[in-house]
Amino acid sequence: MITVLLFGSGSVVGQKKYQRPEVKTPDTFRGETTSPDPNSIGDLKWFEVFKDPELQKLIQTAFVQNYDLRKAIARIDAERANVGLVRSNQFPELVATADLTKTRLSNNGGAVGAGQKAKPRTFGDVLLNLLTFEIDIWGRLRQQTKAARAELRASEEDRKGVMTTIVSDVATEYFSLLELDSELDIARHTLATREDSLRLIKIREQGGVASMLEVRQAEELVYQASQTIPDAERLIAQTENQISLLLGNSPGAILRGPSLAQQQEVPSLPAGLPSALLERRPDIRSAEENLEAQHALVYAARAAYFPRISLTGFFGFQSGDLSNLFSGPGATWNFLPQIAQPLFVAGALKSNVKLAKAQREYALAQYQQAIQVAFREVSDALVQYRKVKEVRAQQELLVTTLRDRSRLSYLRYQGGVDTLLNALDADRDLFSAELSLTQTRRNELLSLVQLYKALGGGWQK
Repeated sequence: MITVLLFGSGSVVGQKKYQRPEVKTPDTFRGETTSPDPNSIGDLKWFEVFKDPELQKLIQTAFVQNYDLRKAIARIDAERANVGLVRSNQFPELVATADLTKTRLSNNGGAVGAGQKAKPRTFGDVLLNLLTFEIDIWGRLRQQTKAARAELRASEEDRKGVMTTIVSDVATEYFSLLELDSELDIARHTLATREDSLRLIKIREQGGVASMLEVRQAEELVYQASQTIPDAERLIAQTENQISLLLGNSPGAILRGPSLAQQQEVPSLPAGLPSALLERRPDIRSAEENLEAQHALVYAARAAYFPRISLTGFFGFQSGDLSNLFSGPGATWNFLPQIAQPLFVAGALKSNVKLAKAQREYALAQYQQAIQVAFREVSDALVQYRKVKEVRAQQELLVTTLRDRSRLSYLRYQGGVDTLLNALDADRDLFSAELSLTQTRRNELLSLVQLYKALGGGWQK
C-alpha cells in the first residue's frame, strides 16, 4: 500500500512546490513626477516608440541577421532538445535486435556423431527489449525534467532580452549618427561664415582699417572650424560600421531618415507600476526561471538517497533452424526487476545535495539582484530624461542669445565701435553652444532609449 502511494505521488519526500520569493516593490519609481499609472511606455511595441522609418528598417534587419540573436535562438533549440533528452528517461526504452548466423561444424568436431557428415546449420534470433525502465517513485527524473523545462523558458527569456538590447543598441547608434551629421553641418556652416568674415577682414587690412593681428585671429577661427570636419567624418564612418555590425552586415553606409531635431517624441512617458516590471523585463523572468530550475534540482539530488527500481525484460525467438525461428518452441522471454540502493559513496550524495542548495541560493541572489538593478535603471532613466529635457530647453535659449550676440558683435566691429576680439569671442561661444545643443538633443533621445529598455520594452512584436 505504501509503495502504491509513493508511485502515485512521484515526488520526493518533503518536497515543496516552487513559489515565487516575496519581493517588496516600491509604490512608485524614484524620479517619477506623476502619480502611478498602470499604463507604461514599456508595454508599447518598439515601432510605436521609434517612428523614424529608416530606424525601423534597421531594427527589422537586425532582428533577422544579428549574430547575438542568432546565438540566442540556437541556445533555445539546444535547451529544447535537452528537455526531450531528459524527459525520455521517464519512459520505457524499446530496442529490437536480430541476428543470423550460418555455421558449418567440422567432421572432426565432437558435436558430429560417428559416421555423420557435417553440414551447414543456421542459427537465428530476434529479440525485442520490451522494457528498460526506471520507476520514478521518488520523482528524481520528474524533477530533472522540470529543471530542463525551466532552463528552456529561461533561454526564451534570454532571447527576448537580446531583442531588447538590439533595439536599444541600434537606436542608440542611429541617434548618435544623426547627432554627428548635425555636428558636421554646424562645422561646415560655421566654416563658411568664418571664411566670409576672414575675407572682409583681409579687405579691411588692405585698406588700412584692420591690422594683421586681426587677420591672424580670424584665420585661427577658420582653422578651428575646418579641423572639426574630418574628425566628425571619421566618427560618422565608425558609427556606420558599428551599426552595420549590429545588422550582421559588412561595413557600409547607413541611410538616414529625419534629422535629429525632427525626430518625433512619444506624447507621454508613464513608467507604469513597479510590480509590473517583474513580469515585463526578460532578465528578471529569466533569473526566476533559473531559480525554479535550481529548486527542482535540489529535490532531484535528494531523491538520489532512495533506492532506484528498474525493470528490464525482453521477448523474442531463437532457433537453430531458421525455418522454425518463429514457431512456438522458438519463443523466449525474460523479465528482471532490479533495486539499487546506495550504501557507501564517501559522502557524494550529501555533497551533491549541498551543491544543489548552494546553486539555488546563488540563483535566488541573482534573481533579487536583477530586480534591484531594474528598479535602479528605471529610476536613473526617469531622472535623466527629465533633467536632460530641462537642459535642452535652456541650451536652446542660450544658442538663440549667442546668435544674436555674434551678429551684433560683428556689426559693432564693422561699424568701428567695438574691437574684433569681442566678435571673435562671441563666434567661439556660439560654435561651442551649437555643438552642445545637438549633443543635448541626442542625449534626450538616448535617455528615452534607456528608459524604454529599463522598463523591459523592445521584445514585443
